[in-house]
Order: sequence, then structure tokens, then C-alpha cells
Amino acid sequence: MLTMSRHLYQRSATAVIRVFLSGLLLVLAACTSTATTGHSHIGITPTAKVAQSPVPRPTPTPRNRAAPSSYTAQVILQGQGHPDDLALDRQGRLLFSDDTSGTINRVNSNGSVTVLLRDPAGPEGIVVLADGTILFGEQNTNRIMKLAPGAQTATVVRALPGHDSLATCKHGVDGIAFDPGTNTLIVPDSPIGNVYRMSLDGKTLRLLATGIARPVGASVDSNGDIFVADECGGAIWKITPSGTVTRIGGFAMPDDVIPDGNGNLLVVDLAQAVHAFIRFNPSTGKKEILDSRRYIEPQGILSDSSGHIYVSDDAANVIVKYTPVS
Repeated sequence: MLTMSRHLYQRSATAVIRVFLSGLLLVLAACTSTATTGHSHIGITPTAKVAQSPVPRPTPTPRNRAAPSSYTAQVILQGQGHPDDLALDRQGRLLFSDDTSGTINRVNSNGSVTVLLRDPAGPEGIVVLADGTILFGEQNTNRIMKLAPGAQTATVVRALPGHDSLATCKHGVDGIAFDPGTNTLIVPDSPIGNVYRMSLDGKTLRLLATGIARPVGASVDSNGDIFVADECGGAIWKITPSGTVTRIGGFAMPDDVIPDGNGNLLVVDLAQAVHAFIRFNPSTGKKEILDSRRYIEPQGILSDSSGHIYVSDDAANVIVKYTPVS
């Protein structure tokens, strides 16, 4: 009985030892595997990097350049016709309309004047297209006309809805403007107070604004905003690309307006009490008279790519060129 128990005890002890050793080997194997895996994960630096999402940054708002503090003035034409509206041809030569004499003219480099067209129906605002074609407003008929390069006579592009009249503030079309962003013409229909966008071929005419006393000179800035001088309403009107129409008052009889590229508007005001070339800041309301002593009834205003400004006066029979000093 004792012998059998001893054998059973020995076998049991041996089995326990075997189980213990087997378990110990399994634990050692697991620890070895874990240690190896951990070393591999920590010790190897990955060659590929996770791409970082770009940080959104606000688009900088362009700042207007400082406007010139002063200009030098040079009379480039005097006593030759009655210069009204102005334009530059494709060679950079100055063109002017003469409603009184019924002509469209070019100022040559030697100061002489070449008549490009004789039109007794009253040529006014001028636009020169890329191919040299001249579009202009014909006041007595209230039409938009076209003079092809080298042609001696003009052809009708479109008759406007309004009609010229001798009544005060009811004369026909005056200034027009080219909109390079849409390749269209901005046309104030002066007798009836409308402003249109017209295709260059005259086939489409879209109303942009109405109810203006007498819209005359027009211009378009780099944002596509349209500015229109209201000669009999004492105001400048702004028409945005989205169609918002805003009146800017405080003028007497503005005849033409252009943006100066510095956040200002350059305006000629022909009222006898003013007769001035004006710089106006719509944001601040600041108004500066840049020149008045040379003028009687300033009519046209134009700027070129070099920053020169040209102002015409059909009563003083003069065109003045302004060069920025600083």
C-alpha cells in the first residue's frame, strides 16, 4: 500500500514538473516574441511621412496705390476746334470728338490735327476697338455709329430707344464706354435716363439702370463696376456687376468720370460755378479740385497706361495733359 502510493506520488510529481516546464517555455516564448515585436516597432523610423493638410489662409486684400500728390500740366492742343470726348487709338494717339464742328479728329505728334470723319449729326463719345474700329455716339440722332479703319463714312450700329430733343437735359447720347470684361459697350441713353449694356454689333441691348436725370459720360473699372456721370442730376451713379445701383451726390453738373486706379474717381464738372477737374474718393468723401483756372466747360477726361490724364474743354478750345509728379 505504501509502495503503490510512493509510485503514484513520483508519477504525479513528474507530471507536475513537466506541466510546469511546458508552461514556463510557453511564457518565455511569448515574452521573446513580444520583446522582438516591440523593438521592431520602436526602432525603425518610417521613410514615408503622412501628408499634412494645408492651413487655410485668408486671401490678401489688394491695397490701392497712393494717388499722385500733384501733377504738371501741359496744354497739348489749343484753338483747334472744340474738343469734347476723348479716346486713344491703337497707336496711342489722342482722338477727340467735336460736336460743334461735326468731326472726329486725331492729334498728331507734331501738334497738328487730322480730321478722321465729318458728321454733322453731332459725334460725341468715342470707343476704339482692338481692330481700330471706332464706335461713337451720334447725339442728334441718338444712335451708336461705327467707323471702320480707313473708312470715310460711318454706318449705323443701333438706334437707341430715346430721342434727341432741344428741351433742357433731353439731348441725345453723349459718352459711351467699353467694358473689356464682357466685351460690350456701356451706353447711357441720355434723353430718357437709362443705361444699357450693348453688344458690339448692336444686336442686343440690356437695361442696367433707369431713372437717372441725364446720364452722360461712363466708364468701367477693373472690378467691372460701372460709373456714370449724371449731368442734370448732380451725381455719379455706380452700377455693380451684380446689378446694385448707388447714387453718389455732391456734384453740380458732372459730364464725365473715370476711375484713377487708386480708389478715386476723376470727374469733370462743367457747371459755371465749378468748371473743374476733380478727384473724389467715394470711401472717404474727400473731394479735391486739381485744376479749374484753365477751363470754362470741361467735357472729356481720359487716362493712359502711364498714368497721364487728359482733360478737354469745348468752350475754352483746349486739351490739357497732366503728368503725375509723385
